[in-house]
Amino acid sequence: MYAQARMSRDRRFDGRFFVAVTSTGIFCRPICPAKLPLEKNVVYYEHASQALHHGFRPCLRCRPDSAPESYAWQGVTTTVKRALSLLSEIPQQPIGNIANRLGIGERYLNKLMQQSMGISAKEYQSFHRVLFAKKLLQQTQMSITEVACSADYCSARQLQRAIQRYCKTTPSQLRTSASTNTLPIALRLSFIGPYNWPQVRDFLAMRAIDGIEKVTAESYHRVIEVAGKKGSFTATYNEKDHGFDVSLVLQDIRSLYATLEKIKILLDLNADPYAIEQSLQNAGIPSDALLAGLRLPGTWDVFESGCRAIVGQQVSVKAAIGQATLLANTLHKQQTDADSTRVCFPNARTVAQSDLSFLRMPESRKRTLKNFAIFMANNEGAETLDDDAILAIKGIGQWTLDYINMRGKKAPDVYLAGDLIVRKMAAKYPLNPKRAAPWRSYLTLQLWEMSNQ
Repeated sequence: MYAQARMSRDRRFDGRFFVAVTSTGIFCRPICPAKLPLEKNVVYYEHASQALHHGFRPCLRCRPDSAPESYAWQGVTTTVKRALSLLSEIPQQPIGNIANRLGIGERYLNKLMQQSMGISAKEYQSFHRVLFAKKLLQQTQMSITEVACSADYCSARQLQRAIQRYCKTTPSQLRTSASTNTLPIALRLSFIGPYNWPQVRDFLAMRAIDGIEKVTAESYHRVIEVAGKKGSFTATYNEKDHGFDVSLVLQDIRSLYATLEKIKILLDLNADPYAIEQSLQNAGIPSDALLAGLRLPGTWDVFESGCRAIVGQQVSVKAAIGQATLLANTLHKQQTDADSTRVCFPNARTVAQSDLSFLRMPESRKRTLKNFAIFMANNEGAETLDDDAILAIKGIGQWTLDYINMRGKKAPDVYLAGDLIVRKMAAKYPLNPKRAAPWRSYLTLQLWEMSNQ
Protein backbone atom coordinates (compact mmCIF):
# COMPACT_ATOMS: atom_id res chain seq x y z
CA MET A 1 0.00 0.00 0.00
CA TYR A 2 2.77 2.45 0.94
CA ALA A 3 4.60 1.79 -2.32
CA GLN A 4 1.52 2.51 -4.43
CA ALA A 5 0.75 5.68 -2.48
CA ARG A 6 4.33 6.86 -2.88
CA MET A 7 4.46 6.15 -6.59
CA SER A 8 1.21 8.06 -7.20
CA ARG A 9 2.06 10.85 -4.70
CA ASP A 10 -1.42 10.34 -3.26
CA ARG A 11 -2.23 13.27 -0.95
CA ARG A 12 -4.57 11.11 1.09
CA PHE A 13 -1.49 9.49 2.62
CA ASP A 14 0.37 12.70 3.45
CA GLY A 15 1.24 12.52 7.16
CA ARG A 16 0.39 8.82 7.42
CA PHE A 17 3.92 7.64 6.64
CA PHE A 18 7.33 8.91 5.57
CA VAL A 19 9.69 7.68 2.88
CA ALA A 20 13.40 7.31 3.73
CA VAL A 21 15.88 6.90 0.87
CA THR A 22 18.97 4.87 1.78
CA SER A 23 21.00 6.13 -1.19
CA THR A 24 20.70 9.79 -0.14
CA GLY A 25 20.13 9.58 3.62
CA ILE A 26 17.06 11.80 3.28
CA PHE A 27 13.43 11.15 4.30
CA CYS A 28 10.40 12.72 2.62
CA ARG A 29 6.65 12.99 2.62
CA PRO A 30 4.90 10.62 0.16
CA ILE A 31 3.89 13.68 -1.92
CA CYS A 32 7.47 14.93 -2.40
CA PRO A 33 7.89 16.28 -5.97
CA ALA A 34 11.49 15.04 -6.20
CA LYS A 35 12.40 12.21 -8.56
CA LEU A 36 11.02 8.92 -7.26
CA PRO A 37 13.71 6.59 -5.85
CA LEU A 38 13.89 2.89 -6.62
CA GLU A 39 11.82 0.76 -4.27
CA LYS A 40 14.91 -1.21 -3.22
CA ASN A 41 16.38 2.02 -1.82
CA VAL A 42 13.29 2.92 0.22
CA VAL A 43 12.43 2.38 3.89
CA TYR A 44 8.99 3.37 5.26
CA TYR A 45 8.33 4.91 8.67
CA GLU A 46 5.05 5.84 10.32
CA HIS A 47 6.59 8.76 12.23
CA ALA A 48 9.17 11.35 11.26
CA SER A 49 10.86 10.74 14.62
CA GLN A 50 11.58 7.15 13.64
CA ALA A 51 13.34 8.28 10.47
CA LEU A 52 15.46 10.74 12.46
CA HIS A 53 16.31 7.99 14.94
CA HIS A 54 17.71 5.86 12.13
CA GLY A 55 19.97 8.65 10.90
CA PHE A 56 17.93 10.10 8.02
CA ARG A 57 17.71 13.87 7.65
CA PRO A 58 14.52 15.70 6.61
CA CYS A 59 14.04 16.73 3.01
CA LEU A 60 14.43 20.48 2.49
CA ARG A 61 12.04 20.41 -0.45
CA CYS A 62 8.89 18.70 0.85
CA ARG A 63 9.60 19.53 4.53
CA PRO A 64 8.35 16.50 6.52
CA ASP A 65 7.99 18.76 9.57
CA SER A 66 5.08 20.48 7.79
CA ALA A 67 3.10 17.30 7.09
CA PRO A 68 -0.36 16.82 8.63
CA GLU A 69 -0.46 14.96 11.93
CA SER A 70 0.27 11.24 11.69
CA TYR A 71 -2.62 8.83 12.12
CA ALA A 72 -0.29 6.01 13.09
CA TRP A 73 -1.28 6.97 16.64
CA GLN A 74 -4.56 5.15 16.04
CA GLY A 75 -2.73 1.85 16.13
CA VAL A 76 -1.30 2.19 19.65
CA THR A 77 -2.76 1.86 23.14
CA THR A 78 -4.51 4.68 24.97
CA THR A 79 -1.52 5.07 27.32
CA VAL A 80 0.90 5.41 24.42
CA LYS A 81 -1.38 7.93 22.67
CA ARG A 82 -1.46 10.01 25.84
CA ALA A 83 2.30 9.63 26.23
CA LEU A 84 2.94 10.82 22.67
CA SER A 85 0.71 13.82 23.28
CA LEU A 86 2.51 14.79 26.49
CA LEU A 87 5.96 14.16 24.99
CA SER A 88 5.02 16.46 22.10
CA GLU A 89 4.32 19.43 24.36
CA ILE A 90 6.59 22.46 24.09
CA PRO A 91 7.94 23.69 26.54
CA GLN A 92 9.02 20.16 27.37
CA GLN A 93 8.40 18.42 30.67
CA PRO A 94 10.81 16.09 32.46
CA ILE A 95 10.22 12.45 31.52
CA GLY A 96 9.61 11.58 35.18
CA ASN A 97 6.80 14.14 35.39
CA ILE A 98 5.17 12.74 32.26
CA ALA A 99 5.35 9.21 33.65
CA ASN A 100 3.71 10.42 36.88
CA ARG A 101 0.89 12.09 34.92
CA LEU A 102 0.33 8.78 33.12
CA GLY A 103 0.32 6.87 36.40
CA ILE A 104 3.25 4.66 35.39
CA GLY A 105 6.97 4.45 36.12
CA GLU A 106 9.60 6.12 33.95
CA ARG A 107 11.15 2.75 33.07
CA TYR A 108 7.79 1.37 31.95
CA LEU A 109 7.15 4.50 29.87
CA ASN A 110 10.41 3.96 28.01
CA LYS A 111 9.51 0.28 27.53
CA LEU A 112 6.17 1.28 25.96
CA MET A 113 7.89 3.79 23.68
CA GLN A 114 10.44 1.23 22.55
CA GLN A 115 7.72 -1.33 21.85
CA SER A 116 5.46 1.04 19.91
CA MET A 117 7.90 3.50 18.34
CA GLY A 118 11.33 1.89 18.54
CA ILE A 119 12.79 4.96 20.31
CA SER A 120 13.03 6.22 23.88
CA ALA A 121 10.77 8.88 25.38
CA LYS A 122 13.63 11.40 25.53
CA GLU A 123 14.54 10.77 21.90
CA TYR A 124 10.95 11.36 20.83
CA GLN A 125 10.95 14.69 22.68
CA SER A 126 14.22 15.73 21.04
CA PHE A 127 13.12 14.77 17.53
CA HIS A 128 9.74 16.48 17.88
CA ARG A 129 11.36 19.67 19.13
CA VAL A 130 13.97 19.89 16.38
CA LEU A 131 11.33 19.34 13.68
CA PHE A 132 9.22 22.15 15.14
CA ALA A 133 12.27 24.44 15.15
CA LYS A 134 13.05 23.50 11.55
CA LYS A 135 9.49 24.39 10.54
CA LEU A 136 9.80 27.83 12.13
CA LEU A 137 13.19 28.43 10.52
CA GLN A 138 11.92 27.60 7.05
CA GLN A 139 8.44 29.11 7.22
CA THR A 140 8.66 32.21 9.40
CA GLN A 141 10.69 35.41 9.62
CA MET A 142 11.45 34.89 13.31
CA SER A 143 15.05 35.43 14.37
CA ILE A 144 17.11 32.36 15.26
CA THR A 145 17.03 33.44 18.92
CA GLU A 146 13.22 33.67 18.81
CA VAL A 147 12.99 30.24 17.17
CA ALA A 148 15.22 28.80 19.87
CA CYS A 149 12.99 30.30 22.58
CA SER A 150 9.78 29.09 20.89
CA ALA A 151 11.14 25.54 20.57
CA ASP A 152 12.35 25.47 24.19
CA TYR A 153 16.08 25.59 23.51
CA CYS A 154 18.19 27.36 26.12
CA SER A 155 20.08 29.35 23.52
CA ALA A 156 20.63 29.86 19.80
CA ARG A 157 23.82 27.81 20.17
CA GLN A 158 21.89 24.82 21.56
CA LEU A 159 19.45 25.09 18.64
CA GLN A 160 22.36 25.21 16.21
CA ARG A 161 23.84 22.02 17.66
CA ALA A 162 20.49 20.21 17.39
CA ILE A 163 19.92 21.30 13.77
CA GLN A 164 23.45 20.28 12.86
CA ARG A 165 23.07 16.89 14.53
CA TYR A 166 19.70 15.88 13.11
CA CYS A 167 19.36 17.90 9.91
CA LYS A 168 23.06 17.95 8.91
CA THR A 169 22.90 21.69 8.24
CA THR A 170 22.76 24.97 10.15
CA PRO A 171 19.85 27.25 11.09
CA SER A 172 21.15 29.96 8.74
CA GLN A 173 21.30 27.53 5.81
CA LEU A 174 17.68 26.49 6.41
CA ARG A 175 16.56 30.07 5.88
CA THR A 176 14.89 30.88 2.58
CA SER A 177 15.27 34.59 3.35
CA ALA A 178 16.77 36.81 6.00
CA SER A 179 14.78 37.26 9.21
CA THR A 180 13.14 40.62 9.80
CA ASN A 181 12.05 40.14 13.42
CA THR A 182 8.59 41.48 12.56
CA LEU A 183 5.13 40.53 13.68
CA PRO A 184 2.92 38.78 12.88
CA ILE A 185 4.38 35.28 12.75
CA ALA A 186 3.30 33.64 9.49
CA LEU A 187 3.35 29.91 8.71
CA ARG A 188 1.21 27.18 7.22
CA LEU A 189 -0.73 24.44 9.01
CA SER A 190 -1.52 21.43 6.82
CA PHE A 191 -4.45 19.03 6.70
CA ILE A 192 -5.35 15.83 4.86
CA GLY A 193 -7.94 16.73 2.25
CA PRO A 194 -10.67 16.97 1.40
CA TYR A 195 -11.43 19.79 3.81
CA ASN A 196 -14.96 21.20 3.65
CA TRP A 197 -14.14 24.87 4.23
CA PRO A 198 -17.64 26.14 3.33
CA GLN A 199 -19.11 23.85 6.02
CA VAL A 200 -16.54 24.97 8.62
CA ARG A 201 -16.84 28.63 7.61
CA ASP A 202 -20.63 28.66 7.86
CA PHE A 203 -20.59 26.77 11.17
CA LEU A 204 -18.15 29.27 12.70
CA ALA A 205 -19.89 32.30 11.14
CA MET A 206 -23.25 31.29 12.64
CA ARG A 207 -21.64 31.02 16.09
CA ALA A 208 -19.16 33.92 15.88
CA ILE A 209 -19.03 36.20 18.93
CA ASP A 210 -18.92 39.82 17.82
CA GLY A 211 -15.72 41.54 18.90
CA ILE A 212 -13.84 38.25 19.32
CA GLU A 213 -14.34 36.38 16.06
CA LYS A 214 -14.64 37.45 12.44
CA VAL A 215 -15.34 35.09 9.55
CA THR A 216 -14.83 36.06 5.91
CA ALA A 217 -15.26 34.10 2.69
CA GLU A 218 -11.75 32.64 2.99
CA SER A 219 -10.58 33.25 6.56
CA TYR A 220 -11.25 33.00 10.29
CA HIS A 221 -9.93 35.66 12.68
CA ARG A 222 -9.97 35.53 16.47
CA VAL A 223 -8.66 37.45 19.47
CA ILE A 224 -7.19 35.04 22.02
CA GLU A 225 -5.75 34.99 25.50
CA VAL A 226 -2.68 32.85 26.11
CA ALA A 227 -1.10 32.60 29.55
CA GLY A 228 -2.96 35.75 30.61
CA LYS A 229 -1.78 37.80 27.63
CA LYS A 230 -3.78 38.86 24.60
CA GLY A 231 -2.99 37.89 21.04
CA SER A 232 -4.79 37.21 17.79
CA PHE A 233 -4.61 35.07 14.69
CA THR A 234 -6.04 34.90 11.21
CA ALA A 235 -6.24 31.54 9.42
CA THR A 236 -6.75 31.81 5.66
CA TYR A 237 -7.92 28.76 3.75
CA ASN A 238 -5.42 27.60 1.12
CA GLU A 239 -7.08 24.90 -0.94
CA LYS A 240 -4.22 24.59 -3.44
CA ASP A 241 -1.62 23.74 -0.79
CA HIS A 242 -3.97 21.75 1.47
CA GLY A 243 -3.62 23.96 4.50
CA PHE A 244 -4.28 27.24 6.26
CA ASP A 245 -1.93 30.21 6.07
CA VAL A 246 -1.81 31.44 9.65
CA SER A 247 -0.85 34.95 10.71
CA LEU A 248 -0.32 35.07 14.46
CA VAL A 249 0.44 37.79 17.01
CA LEU A 250 1.63 36.68 20.46
CA GLN A 251 3.14 38.63 23.33
CA ASP A 252 5.09 35.60 24.54
CA ILE A 253 6.58 33.40 21.83
CA ARG A 254 7.20 30.63 24.35
CA SER A 255 3.46 29.91 23.94
CA LEU A 256 3.74 29.53 20.17
CA TYR A 257 3.63 25.72 19.98
CA ALA A 258 0.68 25.39 22.36
CA THR A 259 -1.20 28.13 20.49
CA LEU A 260 -0.68 26.45 17.11
CA GLU A 261 -1.96 23.17 18.55
CA LYS A 262 -5.12 24.92 19.76
CA ILE A 263 -5.66 26.44 16.31
CA LYS A 264 -5.37 22.95 14.80
CA ILE A 265 -8.05 21.72 17.21
CA LEU A 266 -10.35 24.68 16.60
CA LEU A 267 -10.21 24.14 12.82
CA ASP A 268 -10.09 20.32 13.17
CA LEU A 269 -7.01 20.00 10.99
CA ASN A 270 -5.98 16.58 12.31
CA ALA A 271 -9.17 14.75 11.30
CA ASP A 272 -9.00 11.71 9.01
CA PRO A 273 -11.78 12.43 6.47
CA TYR A 274 -11.69 8.96 4.91
CA ALA A 275 -12.03 7.05 8.19
CA ILE A 276 -14.84 9.39 9.26
CA GLU A 277 -16.72 9.03 5.99
CA GLN A 278 -16.51 5.24 6.16
CA SER A 279 -17.81 5.20 9.73
CA LEU A 280 -20.78 7.43 8.86
CA GLN A 281 -21.68 5.16 5.96
CA ASN A 282 -21.46 2.16 8.30
CA ALA A 283 -23.93 3.93 10.61
CA GLY A 284 -26.45 4.27 7.78
CA ILE A 285 -25.89 7.73 6.29
CA PRO A 286 -26.62 7.47 2.54
CA SER A 287 -23.56 8.07 0.39
CA ASP A 288 -25.30 10.84 -1.55
CA ALA A 289 -26.00 12.71 1.71
CA LEU A 290 -22.45 12.54 3.06
CA LEU A 291 -20.55 15.81 3.33
CA ALA A 292 -17.07 15.20 1.93
CA GLY A 293 -14.34 16.61 4.13
CA LEU A 294 -16.66 17.10 7.12
CA ARG A 295 -14.94 18.83 10.04
CA LEU A 296 -15.98 19.52 13.63
CA PRO A 297 -14.87 23.03 14.64
CA GLY A 298 -13.86 23.28 18.28
CA THR A 299 -13.81 26.17 20.74
CA TRP A 300 -10.77 27.91 22.20
CA ASP A 301 -11.07 26.05 25.51
CA VAL A 302 -13.37 23.90 27.64
CA PHE A 303 -14.71 26.85 29.65
CA GLU A 304 -15.85 28.67 26.52
CA SER A 305 -17.62 25.56 25.21
CA GLY A 306 -19.38 25.18 28.54
CA CYS A 307 -20.56 28.79 28.53
CA ARG A 308 -21.81 28.42 24.95
CA ALA A 309 -23.69 25.24 25.89
CA ILE A 310 -25.30 26.72 29.01
CA VAL A 311 -26.52 29.95 27.38
CA GLY A 312 -27.69 27.80 24.46
CA GLN A 313 -29.99 25.59 26.50
CA GLN A 314 -33.49 25.47 24.97
CA VAL A 315 -32.92 28.47 22.68
CA SER A 316 -31.88 28.97 19.06
CA VAL A 317 -28.24 29.25 18.01
CA LYS A 318 -28.81 32.94 17.19
CA ALA A 319 -30.22 33.65 20.63
CA ALA A 320 -27.39 31.72 22.32
CA ILE A 321 -24.69 33.64 20.46
CA GLY A 322 -26.45 36.88 21.35
CA GLN A 323 -26.08 36.03 25.04
CA ALA A 324 -22.46 34.83 24.62
CA THR A 325 -21.65 38.12 22.87
CA LEU A 326 -23.35 40.10 25.63
CA LEU A 327 -21.38 38.16 28.26
CA ALA A 328 -18.02 38.72 26.60
CA ASN A 329 -18.48 42.38 25.69
CA THR A 330 -20.08 43.46 28.98
CA LEU A 331 -17.41 41.86 31.16
CA HIS A 332 -14.71 43.23 28.86
CA LYS A 333 -15.99 46.82 29.26
CA GLN A 334 -15.92 46.43 33.04
CA GLN A 335 -12.15 45.92 32.97
CA THR A 336 -10.21 49.11 33.74
CA ASP A 337 -7.56 48.36 31.10
CA ALA A 338 -10.04 47.28 28.43
CA ASP A 339 -9.06 47.70 24.79
CA SER A 340 -12.26 47.98 22.79
CA THR A 341 -10.62 46.54 19.68
CA ARG A 342 -9.35 43.36 21.37
CA VAL A 343 -12.18 41.61 23.19
CA CYS A 344 -11.32 38.20 24.65
CA PHE A 345 -13.74 35.61 25.92
CA PRO A 346 -13.74 36.01 29.73
CA ASN A 347 -11.95 33.42 31.79
CA ALA A 348 -13.64 31.33 34.48
CA ARG A 349 -12.41 33.44 37.38
CA THR A 350 -13.78 36.65 35.82
CA VAL A 351 -17.23 35.12 35.27
CA ALA A 352 -17.25 33.55 38.73
CA GLN A 353 -16.59 36.92 40.37
CA SER A 354 -19.01 38.96 38.24
CA ASP A 355 -22.62 40.04 38.61
CA LEU A 356 -24.46 38.36 35.72
CA SER A 357 -27.76 40.20 36.14
CA PHE A 358 -27.27 41.86 32.74
CA LEU A 359 -27.81 38.57 30.91
CA ARG A 360 -31.26 38.16 29.37
CA MET A 361 -32.10 34.61 30.41
CA PRO A 362 -33.77 32.79 33.34
CA GLU A 363 -32.21 33.31 36.79
CA SER A 364 -31.72 29.54 37.13
CA ARG A 365 -29.56 29.53 34.01
CA LYS A 366 -27.50 32.46 35.29
CA ARG A 367 -26.85 30.50 38.50
CA THR A 368 -25.82 27.47 36.45
CA LEU A 369 -23.38 29.61 34.45
CA LYS A 370 -21.96 31.11 37.64
CA ASN A 371 -21.59 27.73 39.36
CA PHE A 372 -19.91 26.29 36.26
CA ALA A 373 -17.47 29.22 36.27
CA ILE A 374 -16.71 28.64 39.96
CA PHE A 375 -16.12 24.95 39.28
CA MET A 376 -13.76 25.70 36.38
CA ALA A 377 -11.89 28.38 38.36
CA ASN A 378 -11.40 25.94 41.25
CA ASN A 379 -10.10 23.31 38.83
CA GLU A 380 -7.84 25.62 36.83
CA GLY A 381 -4.85 23.67 35.55
CA ALA A 382 -6.41 20.28 36.36
CA GLU A 383 -5.20 17.41 34.20
CA THR A 384 -8.75 16.20 33.52
CA LEU A 385 -12.28 17.34 34.35
CA ASP A 386 -14.55 14.66 35.75
CA ASP A 387 -17.82 14.28 33.83
CA ASP A 388 -19.76 13.34 36.98
CA ALA A 389 -18.53 16.47 38.75
CA ILE A 390 -19.75 18.63 35.85
CA LEU A 391 -23.11 16.83 35.80
CA ALA A 392 -23.43 17.48 39.53
CA ILE A 393 -23.74 21.23 38.82
CA LYS A 394 -27.43 22.07 38.99
CA GLY A 395 -28.75 22.97 35.55
CA ILE A 396 -26.21 20.90 33.59
CA GLY A 397 -27.63 17.79 31.98
CA GLN A 398 -26.38 15.21 29.52
CA TRP A 399 -26.85 17.43 26.43
CA THR A 400 -24.77 20.23 27.94
CA LEU A 401 -22.05 17.81 29.04
CA ASP A 402 -21.97 16.16 25.61
CA TYR A 403 -21.63 19.55 23.91
CA ILE A 404 -18.73 20.47 26.24
CA ASN A 405 -16.98 17.19 25.48
CA MET A 406 -17.61 17.37 21.74
CA ARG A 407 -16.46 20.95 21.07
CA GLY A 408 -14.40 21.82 24.15
CA LYS A 409 -12.58 18.58 24.92
CA LYS A 410 -12.69 17.67 21.20
CA ALA A 411 -13.90 14.15 21.96
CA PRO A 412 -14.51 12.47 18.56
CA ASP A 413 -17.02 9.88 19.76
CA VAL A 414 -19.92 11.85 21.27
CA TYR A 415 -23.42 11.24 19.91
CA LEU A 416 -25.93 13.86 21.06
CA ALA A 417 -28.83 11.42 21.21
CA GLY A 418 -30.93 13.88 23.23
CA ASP A 419 -30.53 16.73 20.77
CA LEU A 420 -33.84 17.69 19.14
CA ILE A 421 -32.40 18.09 15.63
CA VAL A 422 -30.38 14.88 15.91
CA ARG A 423 -33.48 12.92 16.98
CA LYS A 424 -35.53 14.46 14.17
CA MET A 425 -32.97 13.68 11.46
CA ALA A 426 -32.14 10.21 12.81
CA ALA A 427 -35.81 9.30 12.57
CA LYS A 428 -35.67 9.76 8.79
CA TYR A 429 -32.95 7.13 8.32
CA PRO A 430 -32.43 3.60 9.66
CA LEU A 431 -29.34 4.64 11.62
CA ASN A 432 -27.20 2.57 13.95
CA PRO A 433 -25.09 5.22 15.77
CA LYS A 434 -22.90 2.59 17.44
CA ARG A 435 -21.48 1.66 14.04
CA ALA A 436 -20.11 5.19 13.63
CA ALA A 437 -17.71 4.68 16.56
CA PRO A 438 -15.16 6.10 17.20
CA TRP A 439 -16.41 9.09 15.16
CA ARG A 440 -19.92 9.62 16.53
CA SER A 441 -19.29 13.34 17.11
CA TYR A 442 -19.11 13.63 13.32
CA LEU A 443 -22.38 11.72 13.01
CA THR A 444 -23.97 14.37 15.23
CA LEU A 445 -22.52 17.11 13.05
CA GLN A 446 -23.55 15.32 9.84
CA LEU A 447 -27.15 15.21 11.05
CA TRP A 448 -27.05 18.90 12.00
CA GLU A 449 -25.77 19.75 8.54
CA MET A 450 -28.38 17.56 6.84
CA SER A 451 -31.13 19.48 8.65
CA ASN A 452 -29.96 22.66 6.89
CA GLN A 453 -30.19 21.17 3.40
